Amino acid sequence: MALVEVCKVSDVKEGKGKTVKTGGKQIAVFNIGGKFHAIDNTCLHRGGPLGEGSLSGSTVTCSWHGWQYDVPSGACKTNPGANVQSYKVKVDGDKLMVEV
Repeated sequence: MALVEVCKVSDVKEGKGKTVKTGGKQIAVFNIGGKFHAIDNTCLHRGGPLGEGSLSGSTVTCSWHGWQYDVPSGACKTNPGANVQSYKVKVDGDKLMVEV
């Protein structure tokens, strides 16, 4: 696995998510209280884009059908066991790096 730059730190606003593509994957990056987290972008229910979901605290709600995930861990709160992959994130100056 390698750290790959996916966007600038300023591209992910506080309390928001952003979808990025790297290594053939779509990843949702979130800014929660100035800490950055990354999970797979695809909701396991019907494939909705988690990066476009609404963020409340550390929980993202899929905009398609309301499934909820804990962003730091990728754990599904709606259907335990239907977890999405989480990724290590590092800030390097103004670069946001994700380990993929």
